[in-house]
Amino acid sequence: MRNYTLNCRGYKLPLGTQSHLMGILNITPDSFSDGGMYNSLEKSIEHGQNMVRDGASIIDIGGESTRPGFQPITEDEEIQRIAPVIEVLLKELNVPLSLDTYKSKVAQFALEQGVQIINDIWGLQRDLEMASIIAHFQAPVIVMHNQDHTHYEQDIITEMKTFLAQSIELALKAGIKDENIILDPGIGFGKTFAQNLEVLARLREFNDLGYPLLLGTSRKGFIGKILDLPPQERVEGTIATTVLGISHGFDIFRVHDVKENYRALIVTDKIVRKRED
Repeated sequence: MRNYTLNCRGYKLPLGTQSHLMGILNITPDSFSDGGMYNSLEKSIEHGQNMVRDGASIIDIGGESTRPGFQPITEDEEIQRIAPVIEVLLKELNVPLSLDTYKSKVAQFALEQGVQIINDIWGLQRDLEMASIIAHFQAPVIVMHNQDHTHYEQDIITEMKTFLAQSIELALKAGIKDENIILDPGIGFGKTFAQNLEVLARLREFNDLGYPLLLGTSRKGFIGKILDLPPQERVEGTIATTVLGISHGFDIFRVHDVKENYRALIVTDKIVRKRED
């Protein structure tokens, strides 16, 4: 595990020595498991505060659902959704805020307001202005593997690594610092049920790329298929993947159910990372 401190525009996040939870704050009407639950300002702020209290090291704000079959919205509409939440949470929380967006205009707005991290589900490859904007603000970026189909010509991990290597190259050429890049294998994106399971079984192979790793499996469809449960009842399945990810060298875990995952994280870190606190 790579040990260093991630500088989130002033916030220091130690990586390698401990695992971190990224709490999901969807301010959308149509997200797959919590659509409409936090799309009022009061509920969003309360939920963000609760997730930090429960152990989240980062809050990831999403203004547009990216579930399968999602309905795209305009950049301006996305900005209108996120703006009031960002304004308040930047003042209220003592953890970095991440914005889940693949649109450069939305990312620029958020970074100008003070958001510390950009989480791009298209790995800087959908909107080619994204990398230069993030570089300008010297913010960390999460680059995720994604594709519009589930066909892989070669070994799936090999192709995913090729995609992520291209994202890394885009980032570095634009001026994003090497130490500000985090990789996400994109579980549930461009992958079948069987492919998701294969990737999870081979998570350790992503350590070869030499960057911090984020895992986002929370409440996802493959867990529902295994357990035959709806999204809100998939917390134990999510915890299983959090524990798996820690044991395979991953650093950050993007989850809905922070309290439960945090308890599992503390125990696993004690064993795997030999944490003293």
